[in-house]
Amino acid sequence: MGCCSGRCTLIFICTLQLVLALERQVFDFLGYQWAPILANFFHIIIVILGLFGTIQYRPRYIVVYTVWAALWVAWNVFIICFYLDVGGLSKDSDLLTFNISAHHSWWSEHGPGCVRREMPQSPGVRTTESHSYITVMGCLMEYQYIEVVHSGTQILVALLGFVYACYVVSAITEEEDSFDFIGGFDPFPLYHVNEKPSHLLLKPMYLST
Repeated sequence: MGCCSGRCTLIFICTLQLVLALERQVFDFLGYQWAPILANFFHIIIVILGLFGTIQYRPRYIVVYTVWAALWVAWNVFIICFYLDVGGLSKDSDLLTFNISAHHSWWSEHGPGCVRREMPQSPGVRTTESHSYITVMGCLMEYQYIEVVHSGTQILVALLGFVYACYVVSAITEEEDSFDFIGGFDPFPLYHVNEKPSHLLLKPMYLST
């Protein structure tokens, strides 16, 4: 009963993680954040693997999911430090775009209440690479805090997944061990003795000469 309850909870957590990861992937694509895009992609693959392992009673797959959950927590801690400028990191750097573009978080321009103020280019300046907008005003919440909330939610759900995954692996392993102990997986139990037919044992000695 406990294993079934734990499996159902883990299935729900994995499903929730998929929804959150897909939502985050969409906005990272819109912001051209290549490092988070790759991380989200691997996260989605591993969560699907963990979901499959939970449904099909495959503890090895769940173990892979458990290890990834710990790494996913570490990654999101890094994202939080990045957007809060902790430890020499800077949210204004191009680290998350692999320094190949100057794009930043999509929420920096499209957050709740944000209004972009576009300013015309100077007369005589006609460049295809120039950005016409200059300022973003009226945001109800700064974009870095929106990213921190996203990462904090990911950490919370990942920790729950880690705990329940460990519990489910332990429960499945105990069930397999108990079933194997009673000979459920052994086609030839240890107490099996290959005895000869009784008529061979009663064969008279004079007939063998």
